[in-house]
Amino acid sequence: MLKKTLVTLSLSLSILLFSLPIFAKPIALDELNVMPLMNGQTIPSASLKDLNGNSVNIAKLTAGKPSIIFFYRGGWCPFCNSQMGQLQAIEPQLLEMGFQLIGISPDTPEKLKASMTKQDLSYTLLSDANLDTSKAFGLAYFTSAKTTARYTSKMKLENKLWQTPSGEQRLVLPVPAVYISDADGLVHFQYVNPNFRVRPAPELITTAAKLALK
Repeated sequence: MLKKTLVTLSLSLSILLFSLPIFAKPIALDELNVMPLMNGQTIPSASLKDLNGNSVNIAKLTAGKPSIIFFYRGGWCPFCNSQMGQLQAIEPQLLEMGFQLIGISPDTPEKLKASMTKQDLSYTLLSDANLDTSKAFGLAYFTSAKTTARYTSKMKLENKLWQTPSGEQRLVLPVPAVYISDADGLVHFQYVNPNFRVRPAPELITTAAKLALK
Protein backbone atom coordinates (compact mmCIF):
# COMPACT_ATOMS: atom_id res chain seq x y z
CA MET A 1 0.00 0.00 0.00
CA LEU A 2 2.82 2.35 0.96
CA LYS A 3 4.68 1.57 -2.28
CA LYS A 4 1.57 2.30 -4.33
CA THR A 5 1.08 5.60 -2.48
CA LEU A 6 4.70 6.63 -3.08
CA VAL A 7 4.43 5.83 -6.80
CA THR A 8 1.23 7.87 -7.07
CA LEU A 9 2.86 10.77 -5.21
CA SER A 10 5.91 10.62 -7.51
CA LEU A 11 3.74 10.70 -10.63
CA SER A 12 1.71 13.60 -9.24
CA LEU A 13 4.87 15.58 -8.50
CA SER A 14 6.19 14.91 -12.02
CA ILE A 15 2.96 16.10 -13.59
CA LEU A 16 3.00 19.20 -11.39
CA LEU A 17 6.64 19.91 -12.27
CA PHE A 18 6.07 19.83 -16.02
CA SER A 19 2.79 21.77 -15.81
CA LEU A 20 4.30 24.70 -13.92
CA PRO A 21 5.04 27.83 -15.95
CA ILE A 22 8.68 28.21 -17.01
CA PHE A 23 10.28 31.43 -15.90
CA ALA A 24 13.48 33.00 -17.18
CA LYS A 25 16.48 31.36 -15.58
CA PRO A 26 19.46 33.36 -14.35
CA ILE A 27 22.41 33.78 -16.70
CA ALA A 28 24.84 30.93 -16.01
CA LEU A 29 28.34 31.80 -14.87
CA ASP A 30 29.78 29.80 -17.77
CA GLU A 31 28.68 27.51 -20.59
CA LEU A 32 29.06 24.37 -18.46
CA ASN A 33 26.49 25.50 -15.90
CA VAL A 34 23.47 26.31 -18.06
CA MET A 35 20.15 24.73 -17.08
CA PRO A 36 18.44 24.10 -20.43
CA LEU A 37 14.80 23.40 -21.12
CA MET A 38 14.37 19.61 -21.19
CA ASN A 39 12.31 17.01 -23.03
CA GLY A 40 8.78 16.85 -21.65
CA GLN A 41 8.63 20.58 -20.93
CA THR A 42 6.81 23.13 -23.06
CA ILE A 43 8.05 26.07 -25.10
CA PRO A 44 8.10 29.07 -22.73
CA SER A 45 6.56 32.46 -23.39
CA ALA A 46 9.34 34.89 -24.28
CA SER A 47 9.77 37.94 -26.48
CA LEU A 48 11.85 38.28 -29.66
CA LYS A 49 12.12 40.70 -32.59
CA ASP A 50 11.51 39.82 -36.23
CA LEU A 51 13.47 41.23 -39.17
CA ASN A 52 11.41 44.43 -39.05
CA GLY A 53 11.85 44.96 -35.33
CA ASN A 54 8.34 43.83 -34.43
CA SER A 55 7.80 41.89 -31.20
CA VAL A 56 7.18 38.16 -31.54
CA ASN A 57 6.38 35.66 -28.79
CA ILE A 58 8.05 32.29 -29.28
CA ALA A 59 5.26 30.38 -27.52
CA LYS A 60 2.60 31.95 -29.75
CA LEU A 61 4.71 31.49 -32.87
CA THR A 62 5.05 27.75 -32.24
CA ALA A 63 1.48 27.17 -31.01
CA GLY A 64 -0.37 24.77 -33.30
CA LYS A 65 2.70 24.11 -35.45
CA PRO A 66 5.43 21.46 -35.06
CA SER A 67 8.65 23.44 -34.81
CA ILE A 68 12.40 23.08 -34.97
CA ILE A 69 14.08 25.90 -33.07
CA PHE A 70 17.82 26.36 -33.12
CA PHE A 71 19.86 28.80 -31.07
CA TYR A 72 23.12 30.08 -32.49
CA ARG A 73 25.72 32.60 -31.37
CA GLY A 74 25.48 34.98 -34.31
CA GLY A 75 26.20 35.49 -37.99
CA TRP A 76 29.84 36.27 -37.10
CA CYS A 77 30.42 32.67 -35.95
CA PRO A 78 31.73 30.34 -38.73
CA PHE A 79 30.39 27.24 -36.97
CA CYS A 80 26.94 28.84 -36.80
CA ASN A 81 27.07 29.79 -40.47
CA SER A 82 27.95 26.23 -41.40
CA GLN A 83 25.02 24.92 -39.36
CA MET A 84 22.64 27.46 -40.90
CA GLY A 85 23.63 26.28 -44.37
CA GLN A 86 23.09 22.63 -43.42
CA LEU A 87 19.64 23.43 -42.06
CA GLN A 88 18.77 25.31 -45.23
CA ALA A 89 19.63 22.15 -47.19
CA ILE A 90 17.22 19.98 -45.18
CA GLU A 91 14.45 22.57 -44.83
CA PRO A 92 12.42 21.10 -47.74
CA GLN A 93 12.28 17.75 -45.89
CA LEU A 94 11.25 19.47 -42.67
CA LEU A 95 8.53 21.48 -44.41
CA GLU A 96 7.21 18.32 -46.02
CA MET A 97 6.87 16.80 -42.56
CA GLY A 98 4.92 19.87 -41.43
CA PHE A 99 7.64 21.59 -39.40
CA GLN A 100 8.62 25.24 -39.36
CA LEU A 101 12.30 26.10 -38.89
CA ILE A 102 13.24 29.01 -36.62
CA GLY A 103 16.70 30.38 -35.86
CA ILE A 104 17.34 32.52 -32.78
CA SER A 105 20.47 34.54 -31.94
CA PRO A 106 21.51 37.73 -30.13
CA ASP A 107 22.02 39.42 -33.52
CA THR A 108 20.02 42.57 -34.21
CA PRO A 109 17.30 42.50 -36.90
CA GLU A 110 19.69 44.32 -39.24
CA LYS A 111 22.38 41.67 -38.82
CA LEU A 112 19.78 38.93 -39.32
CA LYS A 113 18.83 40.47 -42.66
CA ALA A 114 22.50 40.40 -43.67
CA SER A 115 22.75 36.71 -42.72
CA MET A 116 19.64 35.83 -44.70
CA THR A 117 20.95 37.61 -47.79
CA LYS A 118 24.48 36.25 -47.51
CA GLN A 119 23.36 32.63 -47.09
CA ASP A 120 20.17 32.86 -49.14
CA LEU A 121 18.08 31.56 -46.24
CA SER A 122 14.34 31.01 -46.51
CA TYR A 123 13.48 30.06 -42.93
CA THR A 124 12.69 32.40 -40.05
CA LEU A 125 15.41 34.21 -38.11
CA LEU A 126 14.56 36.09 -34.92
CA SER A 127 16.54 38.53 -32.82
CA ASP A 128 17.08 37.81 -29.13
CA ALA A 129 19.30 40.83 -28.47
CA ASN A 130 17.80 41.22 -24.98
CA LEU A 131 18.29 37.48 -24.32
CA ASP A 132 14.72 37.03 -23.03
CA THR A 133 14.29 33.79 -24.93
CA SER A 134 17.81 32.46 -24.33
CA LYS A 135 17.23 32.95 -20.60
CA ALA A 136 13.76 31.38 -20.74
CA PHE A 137 15.28 28.29 -22.39
CA GLY A 138 18.09 28.28 -19.82
CA LEU A 139 20.83 28.69 -22.44
CA ALA A 140 22.33 32.12 -21.65
CA TYR A 141 25.80 32.25 -20.06
CA PHE A 142 28.53 34.76 -19.30
CA THR A 143 31.59 34.40 -21.48
CA SER A 144 34.99 34.66 -19.76
CA ALA A 145 36.78 37.98 -19.47
CA LYS A 146 39.30 36.78 -22.07
CA THR A 147 36.59 35.72 -24.53
CA THR A 148 34.64 38.93 -23.99
CA ALA A 149 37.74 41.02 -24.78
CA ARG A 150 38.62 38.94 -27.84
CA TYR A 151 35.13 38.92 -29.34
CA THR A 152 34.45 42.61 -28.77
CA SER A 153 37.82 43.64 -30.22
CA LYS A 154 38.70 41.15 -32.97
CA MET A 155 35.13 40.19 -33.93
CA LYS A 156 33.92 43.77 -33.48
CA LEU A 157 30.79 42.53 -31.73
CA GLU A 158 28.43 45.27 -30.62
CA ASN A 159 26.32 43.04 -28.38
CA LYS A 160 25.18 44.49 -25.07
CA LEU A 161 27.50 43.71 -22.15
CA TRP A 162 25.91 42.30 -18.99
CA GLN A 163 27.01 42.66 -15.39
CA THR A 164 28.11 39.49 -13.61
CA PRO A 165 27.26 38.88 -9.93
CA SER A 166 30.80 40.10 -9.12
CA GLY A 167 30.22 43.36 -11.03
CA GLU A 168 32.24 42.67 -14.20
CA GLN A 169 30.96 43.57 -17.65
CA ARG A 170 30.79 40.45 -19.80
CA LEU A 171 29.40 39.31 -23.13
CA VAL A 172 26.47 36.90 -22.82
CA LEU A 173 25.78 34.25 -25.47
CA PRO A 174 23.44 31.27 -25.80
CA VAL A 175 24.87 27.77 -25.77
CA PRO A 176 24.11 26.46 -29.30
CA ALA A 177 21.02 24.25 -29.13
CA VAL A 178 18.32 22.57 -31.20
CA TYR A 179 14.77 21.94 -29.94
CA ILE A 180 12.00 19.98 -31.63
CA SER A 181 8.46 20.54 -30.38
CA ASP A 182 5.02 19.32 -31.43
CA ALA A 183 1.92 21.37 -32.21
CA ASP A 184 1.17 21.64 -28.47
CA GLY A 185 4.57 23.13 -27.75
CA LEU A 186 5.82 19.98 -26.01
CA VAL A 187 9.56 19.39 -26.42
CA HIS A 188 10.36 15.94 -27.83
CA PHE A 189 14.04 16.45 -28.60
CA GLN A 190 16.77 18.78 -27.42
CA TYR A 191 20.45 18.98 -28.28
CA VAL A 192 22.49 21.36 -26.14
CA ASN A 193 26.29 21.29 -26.37
CA PRO A 194 28.58 23.72 -24.49
CA ASN A 195 31.22 23.00 -27.14
CA PHE A 196 30.15 25.51 -29.79
CA ARG A 197 32.29 23.77 -32.40
CA VAL A 198 30.07 20.67 -32.36
CA ARG A 199 26.60 20.80 -33.92
CA PRO A 200 24.09 17.97 -34.53
CA ALA A 201 24.27 16.31 -37.93
CA PRO A 202 21.39 17.14 -40.30
CA GLU A 203 20.51 13.42 -40.40
CA LEU A 204 20.05 13.41 -36.62
CA ILE A 205 17.65 16.35 -36.84
CA THR A 206 15.51 14.83 -39.62
CA THR A 207 15.37 11.49 -37.77
CA ALA A 208 14.38 13.18 -34.50
CA ALA A 209 11.75 15.21 -36.35
CA LYS A 210 10.19 12.04 -37.78
CA LEU A 211 10.11 10.41 -34.36
CA ALA A 212 8.51 13.51 -32.79
CA LEU A 213 5.51 13.12 -35.11
CA LYS A 214 4.76 9.56 -34.01
